[in-house]
Amino acid sequence: MGRQDEQLRDLHRAMHDAAAQGDFEQAAQLRDRISLLRGMPVGGPAQDVDPSGLVRQQPGAMGLGTSRGHVKPPPGWTPPKKPDPLTKGRRRRRKDPD
Repeated sequence: MGRQDEQLRDLHRAMHDAAAQGDFEQAAQLRDRISLLRGMPVGGPAQDVDPSGLVRQQPGAMGLGTSRGHVKPPPGWTPPKKPDPLTKGRRRRRKDPD
Protein backbone atom coordinates (compact mmCIF):
# COMPACT_ATOMS: atom_id res chain seq x y z
CA MET A 1 0.00 0.00 0.00
CA GLY A 2 1.39 3.40 -0.97
CA ARG A 3 1.74 6.52 1.03
CA GLN A 4 -1.07 8.19 -0.92
CA ASP A 5 -3.43 5.34 0.01
CA GLU A 6 -2.56 5.80 3.68
CA GLN A 7 -3.18 9.55 3.43
CA LEU A 8 -6.54 8.95 1.78
CA ARG A 9 -7.55 6.44 4.45
CA ASP A 10 -6.52 8.83 7.24
CA LEU A 11 -8.40 11.70 5.61
CA HIS A 12 -11.53 9.52 5.19
CA ARG A 13 -11.39 8.57 8.85
CA ALA A 14 -10.93 12.21 9.93
CA MET A 15 -13.78 13.32 7.64
CA HIS A 16 -16.19 10.75 9.11
CA ASP A 17 -15.14 11.67 12.66
CA ALA A 18 -15.71 15.38 11.98
CA ALA A 19 -19.14 14.68 10.48
CA ALA A 20 -20.08 12.48 13.44
CA GLN A 21 -19.16 15.33 15.82
CA GLY A 22 -21.23 17.81 13.79
CA ASP A 23 -18.27 19.79 12.42
CA PHE A 24 -19.53 19.81 8.85
CA GLU A 25 -17.27 22.65 7.70
CA GLN A 26 -14.17 20.66 8.64
CA ALA A 27 -15.67 17.55 7.02
CA ALA A 28 -16.25 19.48 3.79
CA GLN A 29 -12.65 20.73 3.77
CA LEU A 30 -11.40 17.18 4.27
CA ARG A 31 -13.70 15.96 1.47
CA ASP A 32 -12.19 18.56 -0.87
CA ARG A 33 -8.66 17.49 0.05
CA ILE A 34 -9.57 13.86 -0.64
CA SER A 35 -10.91 14.72 -4.07
CA LEU A 36 -7.78 16.75 -4.86
CA LEU A 37 -5.53 13.89 -3.79
CA ARG A 38 -7.45 11.43 -5.95
CA GLY A 39 -6.74 13.60 -8.98
CA MET A 40 -2.96 13.54 -8.45
CA PRO A 41 -0.80 11.22 -10.57
CA VAL A 42 0.30 8.02 -8.84
CA GLY A 43 3.94 6.99 -8.71
CA GLY A 44 5.63 10.33 -9.36
CA PRO A 45 7.22 12.97 -7.15
CA ALA A 46 3.71 14.21 -6.37
CA GLN A 47 3.24 11.14 -4.17
CA ASP A 48 5.17 12.80 -1.33
CA VAL A 49 2.87 15.83 -1.22
CA ASP A 50 1.53 17.17 2.06
CA PRO A 51 -2.22 17.73 1.40
CA SER A 52 -2.74 20.08 4.35
CA GLY A 53 -2.59 23.25 2.23
CA LEU A 54 -4.67 22.07 -0.71
CA VAL A 55 -7.85 24.04 -1.27
CA ARG A 56 -10.16 24.52 -4.23
CA GLN A 57 -10.52 27.88 -5.94
CA GLN A 58 -13.63 29.73 -4.82
CA PRO A 59 -16.23 30.22 -7.55
CA GLY A 60 -16.94 33.75 -8.72
CA ALA A 61 -13.37 34.99 -8.53
CA MET A 62 -11.99 35.96 -11.93
CA GLY A 63 -8.60 37.11 -13.14
CA LEU A 64 -4.99 36.33 -12.47
CA GLY A 65 -4.01 35.64 -8.90
CA THR A 66 -7.52 35.04 -7.60
CA SER A 67 -6.70 31.48 -6.59
CA ARG A 68 -4.06 32.70 -4.14
CA GLY A 69 -4.96 32.59 -0.51
CA HIS A 70 -4.89 35.72 1.57
CA VAL A 71 -2.41 35.68 4.41
CA LYS A 72 -3.78 36.73 7.78
CA PRO A 73 -1.21 38.23 10.12
CA PRO A 74 -0.86 36.61 13.54
CA PRO A 75 -2.70 38.23 16.42
CA GLY A 76 -0.86 41.17 17.91
CA TRP A 77 1.26 41.79 14.81
CA THR A 78 1.78 45.40 13.80
CA PRO A 79 3.38 46.49 10.54
CA PRO A 80 6.89 47.97 10.84
CA LYS A 81 7.47 51.72 10.65
CA LYS A 82 8.03 53.11 7.19
CA PRO A 83 11.67 53.95 6.54
CA ASP A 84 12.81 57.58 6.42
CA PRO A 85 13.61 58.48 2.78
CA LEU A 86 16.27 60.95 4.04
CA THR A 87 14.18 63.92 2.93
CA LYS A 88 12.87 64.82 6.36
CA GLY A 89 13.87 68.29 7.56
CA ARG A 90 15.35 69.39 4.26
CA ARG A 91 14.26 72.34 2.19
CA ARG A 92 13.71 72.20 -1.50
CA ARG A 93 16.39 73.81 -3.55
CA ARG A 94 15.26 76.75 -5.57
CA LYS A 95 16.57 77.29 -9.04
CA ASP A 96 18.64 80.38 -9.54
CA PRO A 97 16.88 82.96 -11.75
CA ASP A 98 20.08 83.47 -13.83
